Amino acid sequence: MDGAAATWTPRKQVVLYPSPGMGHLVSMVELGKVLAARGLAITIVIVSLPFVDTGARGPFLAGVTAANPSVSFHCLPQVEVPPLDSDHPEAVTYEVAGLSVPHLRGFLAGASPAVLVVDFFCSIALDVAAELGVPGYCFFTSPAEALAFFLYFPVLHARSAASFQEMGEELVHVPGIPALPATHLPKPLMDRDDAAYRWSLRVSPDLCRSQGIIVNTFRSLEPRAVDAVAAGFCTPPGLPTPPFYCIGPLIKSEEVGVKRGHECLAWLDTQLTASVVFLCFGSLGVFDARQIREVAIGLEASGKRFLWVVRSPPNDDPAKKFEEPPEPDLDALLPEGFLDRTKGTGLVVKSWAPQRDVLAHGAVGGFVTHCGWNSVLEAVMAGVPMRAWPLYAEQRMNRVFLEEELGLAVAVDGYDKEMVEADEVAAKVRWLIDSDGGRVLRERTTAAMGRAREALREGGESNLMLTGLVEGWMLGDMGRGFS
Repeated sequence: MDGAAATWTPRKQVVLYPSPGMGHLVSMVELGKVLAARGLAITIVIVSLPFVDTGARGPFLAGVTAANPSVSFHCLPQVEVPPLDSDHPEAVTYEVAGLSVPHLRGFLAGASPAVLVVDFFCSIALDVAAELGVPGYCFFTSPAEALAFFLYFPVLHARSAASFQEMGEELVHVPGIPALPATHLPKPLMDRDDAAYRWSLRVSPDLCRSQGIIVNTFRSLEPRAVDAVAAGFCTPPGLPTPPFYCIGPLIKSEEVGVKRGHECLAWLDTQLTASVVFLCFGSLGVFDARQIREVAIGLEASGKRFLWVVRSPPNDDPAKKFEEPPEPDLDALLPEGFLDRTKGTGLVVKSWAPQRDVLAHGAVGGFVTHCGWNSVLEAVMAGVPMRAWPLYAEQRMNRVFLEEELGLAVAVDGYDKEMVEADEVAAKVRWLIDSDGGRVLRERTTAAMGRAREALREGGESNLMLTGLVEGWMLGDMGRGFS
């Protein structure tokens, strides 16, 4: 060969540190895929929680590795979690992240990555990044509006000695987002003495000292919240406003291991366009037996076509509350004869369905959802209008954002009470498919889908933001994001 020998430049390594919950893990994996496609070597560090379904996680991770050679996984040793003064899984998640810090430090010291990106629940790991001189970023898997709240949370804490539980329906005001009833804030924040509350209180200072916050959203979806965060209106006094990168929407690029002939997809192939309402409530969304029966009665009374994912009711044993529930016994849970009577109009699927592929199917005309952000983005990318039925985490906040700020969902009545009655289920399912209001909602969602796809195209707002971020990492220049 003439001249100097060709040289091989190794890919810069980026370590991603997700929360172990599947929703957070899936989002971080999607981030890893898009970063790997831009020339970075990605290692995703895995921690274990006692209530995470590792049986489902193993095949998922294996499929990701097989399809993406530049993405690898490193499992940290499982830690022993002491008894906590909290009943919330979020407290356990925070605690595991803290207890895993020594193991993470050892791994990072040996790996010497160019960048560390941590999940919101793992913000304590940013201390390790600073200690080792590794630029540390946070990946926020919820909307920018939720980020605005959590950045502002210490301000709310200092402003009043009353707990959110004590405030009841009093409105909570945060720059850039709609006023929220205190009852609609995440349940772990209701009690100021709860371990989950204390952990959440430290997240904002952690993020403000990071090199930047990467958010799974796009500016044209949430312009008011994005601009408020970028302008520093949500940052506590005395803390810097970190650079802010909207790079979404990131959703599953494929359902690993799902074939086109999956039962529900084959059934949807036989249905008319936009005729089916899809009901699905996330990996942790469960109802008691009475609520399941009310949904069934309402679906049958609606006369509309439906695809419904049913999970077993929660376990009443406190020692088993976080365990993966068994497969549901549909004959015991559903009204007698329900499956036979609805055979021509509906399909009930046990425990799980390939949600991304279902929402992308032309037969689906509406989505009854728990308002988890991954599910919201999948619906937006498919142009499917939503009925909001929030259950846990920040989902009640998301309901307010979706309905009052973004105009992309309408809530079912009674979600914040003891029960959503069958008559309400029937009325709202009909509304989605038949009403002028449902048509307007579909038009708004279709417009949001167009903006989302534009954001991801080459030269689009999210594409440019991601390009600038990665180029900065390649050059050792951490960039400035929106701020």
